[in-house]
Amino acid sequence: MSNQWLGFWLSLLTAALWGILPVFIKLCLQVMDSSTITWYRFAFAGLFVFLVLLRTKALPNLHRISRFNLFLVVLAAVALVLNYVANVEGLEYIDAETVQVVMQLAPLMLMFGGILLYKERFSRLEGTGGIVLLIGLLLFFKQQLAALFGAMNDYNYGVLLVVFAAACWAAYALLQKKSLRVLTAKQLTFIIYSLGVVMLIPFVEFGTLMQMNMLQLGALLFCCLNTVVAYGAFTEALAVWNASKVSAVLALSPVFTFLSMKLALLIWPMHFVASELSYWSYIGAILVVLGSITAALGRGKRES
Repeated sequence: MSNQWLGFWLSLLTAALWGILPVFIKLCLQVMDSSTITWYRFAFAGLFVFLVLLRTKALPNLHRISRFNLFLVVLAAVALVLNYVANVEGLEYIDAETVQVVMQLAPLMLMFGGILLYKERFSRLEGTGGIVLLIGLLLFFKQQLAALFGAMNDYNYGVLLVVFAAACWAAYALLQKKSLRVLTAKQLTFIIYSLGVVMLIPFVEFGTLMQMNMLQLGALLFCCLNTVVAYGAFTEALAVWNASKVSAVLALSPVFTFLSMKLALLIWPMHFVASELSYWSYIGAILVVLGSITAALGRGKRES
């Protein structure tokens, strides 16, 4: 298999795993809160990466890292923890499809962050993609626009949480760009997961693990495995394929969320409620995905 096809399939696997993840998080949220779910995901992934680094004798030497770079790593960890927790918390208030569509703001925020912090320029294709994405969001929320700018309610709060999660992911990505100059991707991930585990301990309710039934325990295990496998596939995809093309494929994540939620309603109807989305919402979601893909390809054209 050529690197191009390998990169495509690895990227598609990542998009699928990230797309179906909200279904299983929804099952976990029936018993656990967002901080506890995130702690288990970080602890599992951190242990896995630690064993990989230990086997390859590549554990990070913190004494060789400057205080400034360590400070950036800590900030990146805080941003990623907030991203994970806010994203999961948002699922308590809005449906999984809406969460995934709103999270497409993250790469757009990353683009603007690169312009402001690293003086990057964006291509016409990136600008076009960004405009299409924003039009898609307006259409997606067409029926809720008045409510979104009205009094605060659970729906508005959920949307704001996901927008905050998207901003935190963009901040993490921008900080990671600096940190990767002194650490490998696996080393940085291990440090961030470890810091996240420590930061979340005061908010973890360990007793809820014993309250889970077999379906919910299986969902939690899937969430933990998803964190490791999706990240691994994503990293390998970047190693063999162009980053912009990887990002373009990852923009398909909402498609997998829409499909997996339909399937979840058929398999576990007692655990899920159908989303009340209009045809405008579906058209908007399609435009958001197309806008994300266009912006990602435009970024690749600029960087080539």
